[in-house]
Amino acid sequence: MSDKKPSPTRSTFRHGDLRRALLDAGVALARQGGPGAIVLREATRRAGVVPNAAYRHFESRQALLEAVRAAALAALARAIEAEIDAAAQLPDPRRRARAAFRGVGLGYLRFARREPGLFRTAFAARPFDVHERAAQDDAARGASGMDPFELLCHALDGLVQAGVLPAAQRQGAEFMAWSAVHGMAMLLLDGPLRSLGEAPSQALAERLVAMVEQGLLAEAAPQ
Repeated sequence: MSDKKPSPTRSTFRHGDLRRALLDAGVALARQGGPGAIVLREATRRAGVVPNAAYRHFESRQALLEAVRAAALAALARAIEAEIDAAAQLPDPRRRARAAFRGVGLGYLRFARREPGLFRTAFAARPFDVHERAAQDDAARGASGMDPFELLCHALDGLVQAGVLPAAQRQGAEFMAWSAVHGMAMLLLDGPLRSLGEAPSQALAERLVAMVEQGLLAEAAPQ
């Protein structure tokens, strides 16, 4: 009888499991170190397969980065949806619309603080073009079927439908709101506000979102 031990068998992946394992590994790498940490060889090592096996699902590091980017955007969308869902409990439609709009900004900023690696990755793989909705971007949507930008637009439309924001003031409001909130996110992550603790960061987030809301409504108010 041979004393030679049998060589360990490698787990096999079926029905897209390998792609999911590689994507999960890429998401974990992004969570730990942002987009620069996403390395295809390291993802294959974590998935427990040889590097060549990955190329059937991701032909390059950029392809994996794009997939992780979509997953990060979807996670951001779900964080925003959680805030919007809380606002949906309010009975008054005007208050509900305003709370949903604030929820978009608060969810965005909270996600940036709690998941900085994924947040950076969401906007690092390639320019986030709001005018292009490619089929592969379906993976970037939350449970509602909307991505973060679409959720913002939907919340603004809700303000109009509730009679809070005149339709004439709606055009372009998404870009003003987004630039303010994204700018604050970057100040908190990589700028002079990065050393703030959770409580002061949340207080600033709430003030900023309230300021954006008030600015939109003040612009809409009759002179």
